[in-house]
Amino acid sequence: MKATYQKHNLEFKQPAGTSRGILKTKDTYFLKLDNGSEKGIGECNLFKGLSSDDRPDYEEKLQWVCDHIEMKPAEMMETLQEWPSILFGYEMAMKSMQSADPFTLFPSPFTEQQDSIPINGLVWMGDQDFMMKQLEEKLASGFDCIKLKIGAINFEAEMKLLKSIRARFRESEITIRVDANGAFTAENALSKLEELSKYDVHSIEQPIAQGQWEEMAHLCADTPVPIALDEELIGIYNSSRRAECLDVIKPQYIILKPALVGGFANSREWINLAGDRNIKWWITSALESNVGLNAIAQFTYTLGSRMPQGLGTGGLYTNNIESPLEVKKGHLYCNDVAAWDTNALNF
Repeated sequence: MKATYQKHNLEFKQPAGTSRGILKTKDTYFLKLDNGSEKGIGECNLFKGLSSDDRPDYEEKLQWVCDHIEMKPAEMMETLQEWPSILFGYEMAMKSMQSADPFTLFPSPFTEQQDSIPINGLVWMGDQDFMMKQLEEKLASGFDCIKLKIGAINFEAEMKLLKSIRARFRESEITIRVDANGAFTAENALSKLEELSKYDVHSIEQPIAQGQWEEMAHLCADTPVPIALDEELIGIYNSSRRAECLDVIKPQYIILKPALVGGFANSREWINLAGDRNIKWWITSALESNVGLNAIAQFTYTLGSRMPQGLGTGGLYTNNIESPLEVKKGHLYCNDVAAWDTNALNF
């Protein structure tokens, strides 16, 4: 079997504001397999500054995987455990090659156009006018679950934005999620959560930076707004440590990004651990191209959750890979009328 990788620089349609700064481009890598009769493709979605395998020798490791592609899958996956984005791409590529259609990894009513996945509409950080403009667009296009990135502008201005939403829509009409990306401090987080609770916020992702387990545990115990762990899950590679994380912090939710936690099998393990502790979850993409987003969406559908998922990032780029994925009225559909642009993938 032959394996190669291809780097692809994704370009945002408009700069994406996060608490880590402004994103204009994002690199990703496609891992391609070919055994002469079948082909497979996966996306190694490196998120610089966030992925635990953001290392100077990243491409060297990708080449190593290509050079050792004949290794037994179980051994390869064990070897790549601390390279979660590469493990995600490898697991996807192997699943792709074993499938009748390399882009249909998890056949289901979703891939057969019989069902869709509810998703949240993402509003990026920026000034109040910019965020309100995005919000209006999401509401007009039919979303009833909105996720707002907060922590970049004045907190009072963000509360004013939430107040304006609630002046128009009740909690039963529009679900509001917020994502702080660790922007609060352990000292001010609870007071900010109390302010957020005035606007019937569904949940807040990662209010304080990861690694502060005791502080996060206190917040989860006292919070008036349910807390979802996101970045907190990154870089935890073994089952016992994962269980310890959930047992210490006791969050209300966890959010799984397969590219950041090590693919589908590792996502399932987190879900099982959470289920044993009555912790709810949802799945979110991490700025993949449509190749990775497609695989994540298909995987997510098989898990049976009807909670809105975080899978609405396919339209962010000017040079994404053309795919069958389509967002309509707050749902993600797989429309097989649209063809994959295999030329852009050299696949």
